Amino acid sequence: MNVLIIGSGGREHALAWKLAQSPRVKKIYCAPGNAGTAEVAENIAIGVMDFPALVNFAKEKSIALTVVGPDDPLAAGVADAFQAAGLPVFGPTASAARFEASKSYAKDFMQRHGIPTARYAVFTESAAARAFCEVSKFPLVVKADGLALGKGVVIANTLAEALEAVTQAMDKGAFGEAGRRVVIEEFLQGPECSIHAVVDASGYCLFPDARDHKRAHDNDEGPNTGGMGTVSPSGVLDDALWRRIREEVLDRFVAGLRKDGIAFQGMLFPGLMITADGPKVLEFNCRFGDPETQVLLPRLSSDLLDILEAAAENRVAAVSPTWRDESAACVVLASGGYPAKYETGKPIEGLPRPDVFHAGTRRENERVVTSGGRVLGVFALGKNLDEARANAYDAVTAVSFDKMHYRRDIGA
Repeated sequence: MNVLIIGSGGREHALAWKLAQSPRVKKIYCAPGNAGTAEVAENIAIGVMDFPALVNFAKEKSIALTVVGPDDPLAAGVADAFQAAGLPVFGPTASAARFEASKSYAKDFMQRHGIPTARYAVFTESAAARAFCEVSKFPLVVKADGLALGKGVVIANTLAEALEAVTQAMDKGAFGEAGRRVVIEEFLQGPECSIHAVVDASGYCLFPDARDHKRAHDNDEGPNTGGMGTVSPSGVLDDALWRRIREEVLDRFVAGLRKDGIAFQGMLFPGLMITADGPKVLEFNCRFGDPETQVLLPRLSSDLLDILEAAAENRVAAVSPTWRDESAACVVLASGGYPAKYETGKPIEGLPRPDVFHAGTRRENERVVTSGGRVLGVFALGKNLDEARANAYDAVTAVSFDKMHYRRDIGA
């Protein structure tokens, strides 16, 4: 069968890499893809938001399944467009994608259905948000309500920082329309981790846990990024916590969908804080994580196509994938200056490599050059996390480009 992947990042390269291993996949197309996806698929020059062109292409090429990577097209209704055309698609409709596209919508759902999360308040007027900050305990967290490329969250340690975060989001439009409404919530303490579960009307299929590293610099310092590296497993969950996550988060989420009459077909990717009171949901995402996918799929020994196809047909609860016992680590190689101003067009030395997922790359005059902030994800497996980390960092030494930046403490 022919498969179409929508997106151009490291997540999409990992999806294409894994789907290419399926004996049932005839050909993979990526729209628009990157220099890495071109190694395992055919890149198509169609933007992720050009829904009519994507639908027409899927019809022309007899695409049996389309897999949507990024959050923006899901929030804008790409899955709706494919469903309306009678084309199988993996990813929630725009209505269901509101769990990620609106933090206030997700928080209200969690409160309604007893899913543990931080106490919060929602504001559409900056004066009211500032007044709330002035009577709050610190630290607290100020979040843009909408999609902000993973950067719309500020942990404010002081009143001045909270007021500035409100001003930037609501008055100065730092995150555009995404920040016109803000969620202000209590600061939760504990180790973070994330889980992935493919959800449909039949229930869910649970993936292993992972842990992302959002800050740009070592020791969790610097600004938030889209993710500087990941490990799987996270190392913070035991059997008792897994049971609570199933019962208090996933089971209640699925029950809430049914009670509210919400149809959800796709990936649910909750970010969790493991507090002294147990797991609490920081946020919901409605697609594969990036760079979490880059450590989850190397651990998957089953056929990914079987899982995605089952979800598109509302029978994912009957799927039981198998996973390798090994741990996985992924180190993101970023452009110097990311997530702020950075230069592109830097030639990359040391490619191609089988242990590298491309993110911000393009081919230029027979060379692969940088084209984004997060450029590559170098991944490795190991019998435990220490070995996976060591293997990944050993592989990092084989790749280089001008002003390359990466964290040296991923998984430490």
